[in-house]
Amino acid sequence: QVQLVQSGGGLVQAGGSLRLSCAASGRTFSGNTVGWFRQSPGEEREFVAAITWTLGNTFYADSVAGRFSISRDNAKNTVYLQMNSLKPEDTAVYYCAVRTRNSLLTRAGGYDNWGQGTQVTVSS
Repeated sequence: QVQLVQSGGGLVQAGGSLRLSCAASGRTFSGNTVGWFRQSPGEEREFVAAITWTLGNTFYADSVAGRFSISRDNAKNTVYLQMNSLKPEDTAVYYCAVRTRNSLLTRAGGYDNWGQGTQVTVSS
């Protein structure tokens, strides 16, 4: 089991930036895929970005490509989501999660462990 602790988030004006962190406690990310998802009220949880821990391959949703960047710090056992050029439509609760089995990496149901979530609000 991997315990995920998130930090970051908050209120920012449109065009601004935020960085979210997801740190593993108890177990490491090694051998797994780490993803970021977001969910707005009344909406389904949607894929944002993912990174494979060993090779560092990254994947992005079309809606955030070019604006968001996912990265990892092996020494700190932490995954980051750098969010730039934020838009009001980016407002949501953001979750990090770990996938430990083979499944479509964009599907939330394929992930086994989840962080507590953090609110990101972008004002216009």
